[in-house]
Amino acid sequence: MTKRIRERLKYVYGTDDVYVPFMALVDKYKNSKIIIDKKKTSQPLTNKDSILITYGDSIKSRGEKPLKTLNRFLSKHVKDSVSGVHILPFSPYSSDYGFSVIDYRKVNPKLGDWSDIRKIGKKYRLMADLVVNHASVKSKWFKGFLSGDDKYKDYFISFDKKVDTSKVFRPRMSPLLTKFKTKKGVKYVWTTFSADQVDLNLKNPDVLLEMVDILLLYLSNSVEIIRLDAVGFVWKELGTSCFHLKKAHELVKLLKDVMKLVAPYSTLVTETNVPYKDNISYFGNNDEADMVYQFSLPPLVIDAFLREDSLKLNKMVGRGKSLHKKNLMFNFLASHDGVGVLGAKDFLSKKDFAGMIQGVKKRKGIISYKSTPKGKAAYEMNISYLDAIGKNKFVASQSIMLSLKGVPGIYIHSLIGTSNYYEGVKKTGVNRSINRRRMNYDSLLKKLSTDGIEKEVFESLINLLKKRRMLLDFDPYKGERILSKDSKLFVLKRGKVITIVNLSNDTVCLKEYSGKKEILTGKKFDGDVKPFKTYWVCS
Repeated sequence: MTKRIRERLKYVYGTDDVYVPFMALVDKYKNSKIIIDKKKTSQPLTNKDSILITYGDSIKSRGEKPLKTLNRFLSKHVKDSVSGVHILPFSPYSSDYGFSVIDYRKVNPKLGDWSDIRKIGKKYRLMADLVVNHASVKSKWFKGFLSGDDKYKDYFISFDKKVDTSKVFRPRMSPLLTKFKTKKGVKYVWTTFSADQVDLNLKNPDVLLEMVDILLLYLSNSVEIIRLDAVGFVWKELGTSCFHLKKAHELVKLLKDVMKLVAPYSTLVTETNVPYKDNISYFGNNDEADMVYQFSLPPLVIDAFLREDSLKLNKMVGRGKSLHKKNLMFNFLASHDGVGVLGAKDFLSKKDFAGMIQGVKKRKGIISYKSTPKGKAAYEMNISYLDAIGKNKFVASQSIMLSLKGVPGIYIHSLIGTSNYYEGVKKTGVNRSINRRRMNYDSLLKKLSTDGIEKEVFESLINLLKKRRMLLDFDPYKGERILSKDSKLFVLKRGKVITIVNLSNDTVCLKEYSGKKEILTGKKFDGDVKPFKTYWVCS
């Protein structure tokens, strides 16, 4: 593996001069007590694995650091119904709910400290973000750049004058280059996502070394799963799309190599909100990501319930047959971001795509746009997934995600049945705030113990998660096969378990499964599939 690392570094930088300091970081962390202990105790991913996605302060309690509150909620109420927790960026930040990082090596003191992170990591597989594409303008690195510090002069992508960026893929409507006054004159700095998030220059090997050091620091503090945020943007070449370039893929491979060398139990996940073909390219030749976010799933499930038609969703699931048996999808429906729509374009007609957008608008969602050479285009649907699907259909939608090959990720606001948070959008001016509500711990517990949608959703999903843990058929690597061609139904076979979900308002009869045991209720299945209900039937 060390030989491969040297070759990758030489390919990216044209020299292997950076190899020695790169391997020095390996030596620095390889004897970490936590890493050594996890090498002995960590287990491969199984049917027992599912990940809860949450901010460190999604749940708050007066007089207590939020990470302690989160740990208390997990320990007392979630327990072992999930095996892992994805704590979204927990470092000090200046914007974008944590993704504009000021200091990667610190835990935001408003949340807690590293000991709080490690305590959660003792009970759960811990997932964390490596925000590798950009940093905050308030970071020490960018302040050094502005002040003319030679150490940081090449940490960011900048120009003395505006340059032609017309071919660059844009996920936003904001300007790509932002003007800054520095000690060395005016500079136009690359800002893919916002003027507060300045893109790092990975062409500078010192920046790569910084990110590798941070990555290994996370692993030494109990993190097992690393999510590479916006990794498709990390390598830029003017005159190209600056997206999914070969050296971006090579950097992902480098990060995976160093993770496996130091912490062979660790898992690398790429986050690339793009069409299906581009998304799965991050598996490489089984030498890149361990898991890839299933970005096509959230919009296609919405489409399936809107049109009461499973055929496009079935087509997406069917494409998984072409993947290598070791390739795992990270299946999710809702997250801290909105519902990206690019992953649906490979599957939906223009008419159906437009219908999905209009359907979300009717449910009081907000559409966010990106810049293209032809003008703006829909990029993301900002809406609570509960509101996007509908209260009477929501649990059924989640059961689809939990049934698929791969590892499921459940957003905290899906687990507790949260609706659109319009006050947050009004307060922040950020569309994504619609699904980023912060909750008081005591108020939340009251809702979860009082009859209502929150209690209904929470208890239903906890039941699904617990039953899923018991079924070896839901091993993340076990194959899947679509059975029914009835467009009103989603019918998936995993091992001996058949997931049946009715997408329609009609009762549908499936006599071939009548008399079989239904796992969720423990009763015999009578063959009648009720509207918007889900069944796990033993074949």
